[in-house]
Amino acid sequence: MPSAGSGLQIAVTGRLSPEQVAQIVEIFGAATQTDGVRPLSEHVWLHLRYGGDELARNAIANLDGKIIGYGHLDLTDIVEGPSAEVVVAPDYRNKGVGRALVSAIVQETSGRGLRLWAHGEHPAAAQMAKALGFERSRCLWQMRRSLFAALPDIRLPVGVAIRTFRPGVDDEDWVRLNARAFAGHPEQGNWTIDDLHRRMRESWFDPAGFFLAMRGDRFVGFHWTKIHGGDDGSQHGHEPIGEVYVVGVDPQEQGTGLGTALTIAGLEHLRDAKLPQAMLYVDESNSAAIKVYTNLGFTHWDTDVMYRLAPTS
Repeated sequence: MPSAGSGLQIAVTGRLSPEQVAQIVEIFGAATQTDGVRPLSEHVWLHLRYGGDELARNAIANLDGKIIGYGHLDLTDIVEGPSAEVVVAPDYRNKGVGRALVSAIVQETSGRGLRLWAHGEHPAAAQMAKALGFERSRCLWQMRRSLFAALPDIRLPVGVAIRTFRPGVDDEDWVRLNARAFAGHPEQGNWTIDDLHRRMRESWFDPAGFFLAMRGDRFVGFHWTKIHGGDDGSQHGHEPIGEVYVVGVDPQEQGTGLGTALTIAGLEHLRDAKLPQAMLYVDESNSAAIKVYTNLGFTHWDTDVMYRLAPTS
């Protein structure tokens, strides 16, 4: 197999053509099947399928007219700084392609530093990050539990009721609730109505698994579940599994047990769908959330790692 030095070209561009998207989607699928984990986050994957984000940059590794690697650079977070994710076609790994992509992305950031995500705790990613001067800075746990195990009863705060999401009716109210619930979490709290609608167009979207907590007419919490894998076309590389996709609670309702009640409601829905397991993602540093999920029967399954390169200017 050719090395990175024999004809490899790296280009950093704006929006992608349909032909480029098709080649990168093929790489995404092959990497998912090989590694058993998706190489790009959902946010990047969704934007990629629409040609990329207007505010993002795309790094393309091209060898003899064929795309063999891809890197996504997000420059929008003015607080935390740029972030990137990279995937290399399995047949072209260990040839310097990933390192060339990351080096090009670092150059594109103009010394602002970079956060680099590695999905799955792979030794090769750690070695490359260290060689390029990155330091491990954040971990995101994947936790799982059996849906055959018993679930606790749902205990809602007094005056709160649960119903399901109504597409086209609840959209804007939900976006506002999400912003309140994740005000200190820019990756989630900055979702727009377009971000919501992109997900609503996905094959996995099901309003019957999107639960809203209401105090009268006020949105005070939600649990958005997800079923993916199998034949859903998402290229997850595994059998169907339920996901605690997002749980959010209005700050005024925190400490009332609403988050736990919503989580159980969603798990009941996933169990009723005859799924064997449920999964979720949570920051390793979020000990309070990990305690809640552990008490609900979840255990640590895998880890995504963020590496950080310090700014030079």
